[in-house]
Amino acid sequence: MSELSKPEEDFQDPGEAQCPVNVQLLGAEAEVAASASASSLTVSSIATGEFLAPEALKEMKANLIKFLLLKYLAKELTSQAEILKKVLRDNQEHFPVVFSQASHCLELVCGVEVKEVDPREHIYIMVPNLGLTCDVMLSSGQSMPKAGLLVLILSLIMQNGDRAPEEKVWGALSRLGVCVGSVHCVFGEPRTLLTHVWVQEGYLEYRQVPYSYPARYEFLWGPRAYAETSKREVMAFLLRIKERASRAFPPLSAEAAREEDEAA
Repeated sequence: MSELSKPEEDFQDPGEAQCPVNVQLLGAEAEVAASASASSLTVSSIATGEFLAPEALKEMKANLIKFLLLKYLAKELTSQAEILKKVLRDNQEHFPVVFSQASHCLELVCGVEVKEVDPREHIYIMVPNLGLTCDVMLSSGQSMPKAGLLVLILSLIMQNGDRAPEEKVWGALSRLGVCVGSVHCVFGEPRTLLTHVWVQEGYLEYRQVPYSYPARYEFLWGPRAYAETSKREVMAFLLRIKERASRAFPPLSAEAAREEDEAA
């Protein structure tokens, strides 16, 4: 029996299923990381012609992110029909907006790409970005995909002449709410992840800057990063993310921006 033909009782309701993190935070992380000033109400109204409160859109997006993550961790396919039936239900007209934003959040924060494998039936599979295998041992409920953060670190190293000073890395991460010394809901404690876990796995090198006193440290690509991806692929990914962000989180109209400033 195929994954898509399983009886409905085999699937947990997205609102009841146990997800390892608060997925509401994933949407916020992605919007900050994409530097996209978004108006959920404006986006949904344009896309569907109907009113949808920002909180309602946020809840639907969070439920869909949770649903897609569970599918990814279980290595299962899904379809538009299944999403409409089990996640959006009475809000099916908002599928384009919710699906676009949820997919973008997954890709940017977790490094999980949602690919359509059957355009006629609209069947989707969730796969790791750029072929990185740092999340290959994940199992449902045990951990969260972290390849999205790894891609961001690799790109930051590229942008700094193939060696990124650690202070620049920590500064960039802190702007995303990933702070040294604090346990992040998705990534854990970042210093441990970057300087121990990913160094031991060969994705990053963390070394002292030659002749620096006091000692300063920098990050470089590790051998496993070179083996599993390339600078060209990372650059293409960044361009794709930027393009998708502009579609998923279009900028505020002048009127909406003015109203938001007045409210603030």
